[in-house]
Amino acid sequence: MRVFILAGEPSGDRLGGALMAGLKELCPEVTFDGIGGPMMMAEGLKSRFDMDELSVMGLAEILPKYRALMARINETAQAVVETKPDVLITIDSPDFSLRVARKVKEKSNIRTVHYVAPTVWAWRPGRAEKMARSVDHVLALFPFEPPYMEAAGMACDFVGHPVVAEPVADDAAAAAFRAEHRLADAPLLLALPGSRRGEVTRLAPVFQQVVARLVEAEPALRVVVPAASPVAALVKQVTRNWAGNPLVLDPRDTASEEFTATKRAAFRAADVALAASGTVSLELAAVNTPTVIAYDMNWISRQIIGRMLRVDTVTLVNLVSETRVVPEFIGANCRPGPIAEGVLQVLRAPGAQKDAMALTMQRLGQGGEAPGLRAARAVLARL
Repeated sequence: MRVFILAGEPSGDRLGGALMAGLKELCPEVTFDGIGGPMMMAEGLKSRFDMDELSVMGLAEILPKYRALMARINETAQAVVETKPDVLITIDSPDFSLRVARKVKEKSNIRTVHYVAPTVWAWRPGRAEKMARSVDHVLALFPFEPPYMEAAGMACDFVGHPVVAEPVADDAAAAAFRAEHRLADAPLLLALPGSRRGEVTRLAPVFQQVVARLVEAEPALRVVVPAASPVAALVKQVTRNWAGNPLVLDPRDTASEEFTATKRAAFRAADVALAASGTVSLELAAVNTPTVIAYDMNWISRQIIGRMLRVDTVTLVNLVSETRVVPEFIGANCRPGPIAEGVLQVLRAPGAQKDAMALTMQRLGQGGEAPGLRAARAVLARL
């Protein structure tokens, strides 16, 4: 069996690596071609080019790279058509992935599978019908997504979210983290301003003001900032003058596995988190860390997307649990005063989020078969 598989950013690389491992377990003779990062390459993929070329987000952010992106789209689609795999699997990154799938379908009848359903339940519902012209099968991360995809004419399987299969730190690891960094029993804020340069650049000034207000209200407060590898230098720079002498966890200082363990311990040790919107809210839910979400984007993207939103929350815990217990401050509401007040309220009354977080993990497949293996079964079952 020959699989052409492609991902465009680190989250897609993780999904792809797990899916490839599942396919190898169920179909040992499988071979892979495509584009991916270190996790997919560890499963046997030789990436045709550096996946980082595709890591762009937001309408305005894509425009400067449009010509280069289109060249890679054409190159990749042609490679798929020429190699004639049994299936093309595209993972997230729709600006790249779905354009490749469309061009492949224009020139062949190669089966196409897209991993991660578009958020048509949140905005731009017409994407599902458009996507159905070039995608045969969708692998969904959330249990409420299959009906949207099936209504548009695509097969769709809920395969679980990868967060439920990831290790989490226990109380002992959290206590060890606090002891190592001399945090004692001080209230601990986890600040997570994003993993992309644009996110950190926009959110860091807001987070800085929030932290200053929090330290003024809670002088004993300590702040930990786990930095994502692509923006570690930027995070260290922008947090240099934050109040509370924040502890920045820099992935460049330690081996990858050691840093991951330290980050997980910090997630468990925190009393409250202030995070950019995204899957990080699920990582925090996995360890029952109460959270406040704050996010802003490029002004043009904010205006366009804001007018298209069909939901009253973008926080995944709120959506999956069908509650609204996680406070969020998005777009024009991403202001230091209200955010700081929201964090203080959660810090002083954290219990309200616990049940919703547990329900979220259950609904995403916690305790069941690993999502990567479920995804592999779904792909093979419909070939």
